[in-house]
Formats: sequence, structure tokens, C-alpha cells
Amino acid sequence: MSENKTKCLIIGSGPAGYTAAIYTSRANLSPILYEGLQPGGQLTITTEVENFPGYPEGVTGPQLMEDLRRQAERFGTDMRAGLVTSVDFNKKPFEATIEDGSVIKADTIIIATGASAKYLGLPDEKKYNGLGVSACATCDGFFYRKKTVAVVGGGDTACEEALYLSNLASKVYMIVRKDYLRASQVMQKRVFDKENIEVLFNTNTLGLYGEEFLEGAHLVEHKGTDKEREFDITIDGFFLAIGHKPNTDIFRDFINLDETGYIKLEGPTSATNIPGVFAAGDVADPRYRQAISAAGMGCRAALDVEKYLAEQE
Repeated sequence: MSENKTKCLIIGSGPAGYTAAIYTSRANLSPILYEGLQPGGQLTITTEVENFPGYPEGVTGPQLMEDLRRQAERFGTDMRAGLVTSVDFNKKPFEATIEDGSVIKADTIIIATGASAKYLGLPDEKKYNGLGVSACATCDGFFYRKKTVAVVGGGDTACEEALYLSNLASKVYMIVRKDYLRASQVMQKRVFDKENIEVLFNTNTLGLYGEEFLEGAHLVEHKGTDKEREFDITIDGFFLAIGHKPNTDIFRDFINLDETGYIKLEGPTSATNIPGVFAAGDVADPRYRQAISAAGMGCRAALDVEKYLAEQE
């Protein structure tokens, strides 16, 4: 039977979880890591990654995650498949219940469960994921230089994504279901001042099309009114910018979260409001959401764990 007690339990994989595992295992903490529903995190559904240091020719998302995973295993991380379904942070050591009913007791915990991009719910989104559909302009915009793309959303994030893409792509559509932008006035002005951004108000996406890769989108304007009109646009990229949902539901009763569910960190460290519980990566980062910043946070969390355990001893 596998050991169910550890000095450090890491919940979640991806750049933050795997980096935390590398550091804690090298510090002889013998961490246990549960990989969750999507081992490797969001990057496993990304094709090319060109902005992670150390890969001058680029690397696929799955390969990058496999490299990090193998590095963590090399130093002795107990890597386990499975999902943590509940936690109890009122006990010391902390307890985490796994989907198979087993319970892990841990002196410290690093939460690295990430955040999931919100999608429209169209079957085509999955079909073209990595083949034209993306939820991160900063990650994938480079591949659409001098091409035509669309951004879905009307808030500040959507405007930021559209503006970023407008410096790379030849044409950017913004697909906005309302008749106005929810973004701040300054962001709206920047969008309207950009000649290669066209805002399609009162517009919803019905579907996407293309042979091997995304080639266009089926749209409807003024849906459900007497002015309803269906039309297509030709695009190479389709970017979702309607928000992310941090994967924090099981921690809600214990950890301080912001209004959208992201973990609030205590001061400049990775510490949460529960001493001995730390957080890293997108689950505590609504701003940057990059693989390299998540990896950095994983490093910080591991060092904070090491310091915390030393102080307890």
C-alpha cells in the first residue's frame, strides 16, 4: 500500500505543480503530487510553446509538461494519478480525500490546481482546440502574424487580447453579444482607435468551420429579433476572452478567495490564510496566467514550504 502521509502534498500538476515538486523533492521532502483531472494542466492542449525559456526551437505543450514531470520524478516525487475531492484544513496534519476514498495526511500543502478557461460550449471549440481555437492571445498570438483572427468577449480582458493581437494580425474581429463593451473607457478608446480592429456588436457565435484547421466562424446578429441575420467571417484564429474559472471549489470553506474565486496570497509570499497551506500558479494569479510565471510561483511555494517546516521543527 502506498504511503498516505507526507511532509508536502502538491494538489495539481502543470508548470506550478511540477516545479514545486522538483524543488521540494530536491529538498528531501519526499512530496506526493496528485495530478488531477488534466495531468500537465492547460498546456497539454496547446500545440506549440515558443515563449518558455530553454527551448530555442520551441516545444509542444505536452512535451514541455512531460519534461517537467520526468524532472520531478527523477528527484523522487511520488507522482499519482487521481483527483483530490475534498480537504480538511482544520486538522493538523491536514487531510485530503482522494476520489478512490483514500486519505492523505500532510504537514504542508501546495495548491496548484490552476484555472480553467471559460468556453462558449460549442462542439467546434473542442474540434479546433490547438488548430485555431485558443484561450490565450499572449501564448498563441505569435502564430497569427499577418492573419485574421477573432476575439470573443467585451470586457477589459477581451480588449487587451484584441489590442495585443492587433499588433500581430492583419485584422481582428471582436465578437460582442451586447450592444456595448463592458471594458473601461480607456480600453474602449484604444480598441476603437485601432484601424485593424472591427467590433461586431449584438453578435453570437453559432459554430466554427474548416477542413483540417479553423477557416471561419458562423455568426448571428441580433439573435431572436426581427433583425436577426446569419453570416460568416473568414478567420485563422478564434480567441476566447470571456474569463477563467479558478479551480478552488474544494478549498472554499477554508481558504480566503477573491470575488471571482482566486486564492488570496498573504503578502509577498505564496502563503494562504491557513499556515502551512500555500498556493502557486494560475489558481492564485488572475493577471499573468503564463507557464513561466506559474513555474516561478511553484518554486516560491516550495521554498516557502521548506522554510515553514524548518521553523516548525
